[in-house]
Amino acid sequence: MVRLTLLLLFSAAFAASCRRAAAPVREVRPVKVVVASHAQYLDQDFAGLSTPDDAVNLAFKVSGQVLRVAVSQGDSVGKGALIAELDPRDIQLQVDADRSAYEQARSQLDRVERLLAHQAVSRQEYEASRTRFAQARSAYANARDLLKETKLRAPFSGVIERKYVDNYERVQAGQTIVRLVNPVTTTVSFTIPENSLSALSLPTTRFYVEFDNYRGVRFEARLKDNAKTSSDASGFPVSLTLTDVDRSRYRISPGMSCTITMQRVDNLAGAVSLPLTAIYAPAEGGDYVWVRILK
Repeated sequence: MVRLTLLLLFSAAFAASCRRAAAPVREVRPVKVVVASHAQYLDQDFAGLSTPDDAVNLAFKVSGQVLRVAVSQGDSVGKGALIAELDPRDIQLQVDADRSAYEQARSQLDRVERLLAHQAVSRQEYEASRTRFAQARSAYANARDLLKETKLRAPFSGVIERKYVDNYERVQAGQTIVRLVNPVTTTVSFTIPENSLSALSLPTTRFYVEFDNYRGVRFEARLKDNAKTSSDASGFPVSLTLTDVDRSRYRISPGMSCTITMQRVDNLAGAVSLPLTAIYAPAEGGDYVWVRILK
């Protein structure tokens, strides 16, 4: 009898413990939490590139055969350095001919002036001689100027970004020989979408530039210029000027990739900035925000 009683008590206790173990465990689901705050600024980031402050395509003002290109792509040159020269022989022949005509006209004018002093020629003949002399002098000066143009020189110190012709090629006046750029720049360029154009003219808009080569360093910049039209429907070109570059520490050269941040004051005063994941819109309707009250 005692054994049966103990067996029944043990069975009842075991069954009770099983029922307790089978009770469902409440699952705690982790959620991302952010503190709601008032947004004072709106930032937009754009990919950009540093561009030359000074850049020019150099060309001869006269046509002719290239005698020598004195530089190669990537060369550094100083202001006034020889870039290229044309064969001057054809122009030199013209200079010699114009000089001879000039000297002849001057001699003729001297003779007519002496005759005029003795009233041996008319005033009309004298004026005609003066006109011929002026024309000959102008032609001679022009020929000498053209002879100087057979030598192409750098207008400023820089780097030859690209060379377009080689020795002995025949070129036309205005045809590009090389492209010269300033190796140090303070200009960055990027493209902005149409819906952000209005922010460029706001007095509260600020610009910051961070170069890939100088991660973590933000340079202040100001608006330099911006295009009013888009040529390829990809956006509107904008240029900025860096205003606080320490040249002793940072060298900004053309072609460096960067990120431009356009920062403007939020016009929605008092608005609360929330992440999109905190907003819940169920299928049955209504809009909800997940919140946690901090005490």
